[in-house]
Amino acid sequence: MHVAGRIEDYALIGDMQTAALVGRDGSADWLCLPRFDSHAVFAGLLGTEENGFWRVGPAHPADGEPAPADRRRYRGDSLVLESEWDTPRGTVRVIDFMPPREDHAPQLVRIVEGVSGRVPMRSALRMRFSYGWVVPWVHKVGQRTVAVAGPDSVWLDTEAETYGKDLTTYSDFTVGPGDRIAMTISWQASHREPPPLPDAEDALSTTEDFWREWVEHCTYHGPYREAVVRSLITLKALTYAPTGGIVAAPTTSLPEAIGGSRNWDYRFTWLRDAAITLSSLLRTGYREEARAWREWLLRAVAGDPENLQIMYGIAGERELSEAELDWLPGYEDSKPVRIGNGAAGQLQLDVYGEVTEALHLAHQTGLARNDYAQLLQIKLIGYLEKHWFEKDEGIWEVRGPRRHFVHSKVMAWVAVDRTVKLIESGDVDGPLERWRDLRDEIHREVCEKGYDKERNTFTQSYGSKELDASLLLIPQMGFLPPDDKRVIGTIEAIQRELSTEDGFVMRYPTSSEGGENVDGLEGDEGAFLACSFWLADDLAMIGRVEEARKLFEKLLALRNDLGLLAEEWDSRLQRQVGNFPQAFSHVPLIDTALRLTASGAYGV
Repeated sequence: MHVAGRIEDYALIGDMQTAALVGRDGSADWLCLPRFDSHAVFAGLLGTEENGFWRVGPAHPADGEPAPADRRRYRGDSLVLESEWDTPRGTVRVIDFMPPREDHAPQLVRIVEGVSGRVPMRSALRMRFSYGWVVPWVHKVGQRTVAVAGPDSVWLDTEAETYGKDLTTYSDFTVGPGDRIAMTISWQASHREPPPLPDAEDALSTTEDFWREWVEHCTYHGPYREAVVRSLITLKALTYAPTGGIVAAPTTSLPEAIGGSRNWDYRFTWLRDAAITLSSLLRTGYREEARAWREWLLRAVAGDPENLQIMYGIAGERELSEAELDWLPGYEDSKPVRIGNGAAGQLQLDVYGEVTEALHLAHQTGLARNDYAQLLQIKLIGYLEKHWFEKDEGIWEVRGPRRHFVHSKVMAWVAVDRTVKLIESGDVDGPLERWRDLRDEIHREVCEKGYDKERNTFTQSYGSKELDASLLLIPQMGFLPPDDKRVIGTIEAIQRELSTEDGFVMRYPTSSEGGENVDGLEGDEGAFLACSFWLADDLAMIGRVEEARKLFEKLLALRNDLGLLAEEWDSRLQRQVGNFPQAFSHVPLIDTALRLTASGAYGV
């Protein structure tokens, strides 16, 4: 019985509309079709092989497990995966990719290539629609195999002979040196005509050309180029090309603690990612992606800025109802498996700051002027002026009681500050003096109520003794200068109280505070990788550049062999946890690399 691998054992392939995760053993255990947020056709990642998978690799004994590949890599700076096995009979290579979509159906292509000797191979394809729940009707249409269930159909095309057994489609064949056997699945709405017959070799050439040309636009050529480029490719892969929205991750319910219940659906677009993503794209040469991201943002918020959500669907959908899939046992028995995300209905005042910062960055860097963006910014501050002093759920989407989170107030200050600067530039009219006073009022309140003088640190919320890693953004957002003693004290307090033994940073303490759970959830979580990158940034900003560089390179070492990062790191188990790969880990990786390169840290 095949079981899912470790989270870091997976590779990402995708077509900028959806993505698949392929394990070291050649098994595609996760794929949603036709979009990131569609139902999964392969859900073995969150269950067992009964819930859907597609494994291609050397044939193995009936009583044995499939062997992991001896080597794997992406072809240069691309999203084309190569996995190689050395067997007693020879060496074989499997090339996996998803061609960027234009007007064709979504496809997952797998090309088996003989390298040496003659290697017996097996393909085992078990399609289960509706997240592993529905067994489709599988039948032949000429030489093609099609699986149909409700609105969906998936077509398998290959020159290899296929046969059905135990509700699975198999192919057994042998490859010698230079032999290439292609296998492609294509999704199509079941009521439409069959998708065209694929040309795997032409699709491979087109896919390689696409990534090579895209990477050529990268303007970063510093010492961490390999890590930066791989992170940029990952961000591009997580972008829904038709709209420009970027999913936080292509997965749902990969646990923040193995066996725990902190399992969430991340196949949506968070506004909190907006500013840092826009910044990373602009500073590495990707103006078109940054423009598309801004346009997605404006469409998502349009028409109802007073009811700003913290997240939206990849096309700007507002309704993201949360449900549990009780037929899936969860990744390594981590229950429940959730789809949708109830946090979409939370009040998080920080998003007003993040949206305003994103629009400010676009304006500062010369993206084509958008009059609606400036009008929206004024409307957002008009709303914030009346609500900034309220309690909210904060950046981390806690499911406990609302509080006066310091980070939320800081980002409210950011929203007002950036808008004041916009008005001062003369590009838009607004109540300049009133909003200058508002900016000062918010700043004063945060410094009075959110700062612990005895410990010389800002705190998670007003009156709290707890810390929060989001406080690391205070100098990065310009709320206080890096050399302010309160900033330095906060950085050092977070190092003492939120750092794990290996130096990475927790978001906040999950244990109870005064008998009340901090976030309203059970269990613990791993070190949050984005926060750990923020710490490296702050250390560089306060002049501790060598310490920042060492932390950054420790973080780089956590990436899997393909350069990918999940959301968190479990220091006890020494493994990646949380949804994978995580945009909110790769974006700050890029930012920290840029900061350290500018500081000359690599030459220390």
